[in-house]
Amino acid sequence: MNFFTQQPKHYCGIDLQAKAMYVCILDQAGTLLVHKNLPTTPEAFLRIIAP
Repeated sequence: MNFFTQQPKHYCGIDLQAKAMYVCILDQAGTLLVHKNLPTTPEAFLRIIAP
């Protein structure tokens, strides 16, 4: 098993349900970047994680 040797730039948490997903993204300092409830579609997820 590989372990992280550097701290990641972003952290992402996803609570996935049947019809909705809750996405939360933080940067290294803990600043909240994304805090949204979205439909469970690939398009919605890709749009929210785009740079």
